[in-house]
Amino acid sequence: MKILIFITLLVFSIETQAQITNPDYDSSLVKKLDGDERGMKMYVFVLLKTGSNKTTDKEFINTAFTGHMKNMGVLVKENKLIVAGPFEKNEEDFRGLFILDVNSLEEAKVLLETDPAIKAELLKPEMFLWYGSAALPMYLQFADKLKKNKN
Repeated sequence: MKILIFITLLVFSIETQAQITNPDYDSSLVKKLDGDERGMKMYVFVLLKTGSNKTTDKEFINTAFTGHMKNMGVLVKENKLIVAGPFEKNEEDFRGLFILDVNSLEEAKVLLETDPAIKAELLKPEMFLWYGSAALPMYLQFADKLKKNKN
């Protein structure tokens, strides 16, 4: 009898520990988004800080940041930049962030070298590998529909 109870408890324990398959799992979408079995993938998270260039030349600064914005648009069209945005003024000199849909810090560095504000050292990037949802790039198809003006 003790053996029967032990076996019953063992089977019940194994069943409760088994993973439950997600009925909404879409393997083709996971493959399309380059996700893993958790629906996640690696990105590069870029923290943009105030750079070493302390110029007060307004024309130079405006030109560099106009180029920065245009460059971000190019990276979005290339499906490389999937999240970007500025921070409010803060004590750490954090200016903004990017999440790049690339597989390595080296690839991210090449993309960041195309940014005029980074080239001019008005911004300094700090890069980190980051593991997040493979679905993150999907929001871009809706982002433009939320802006009232195109600028």
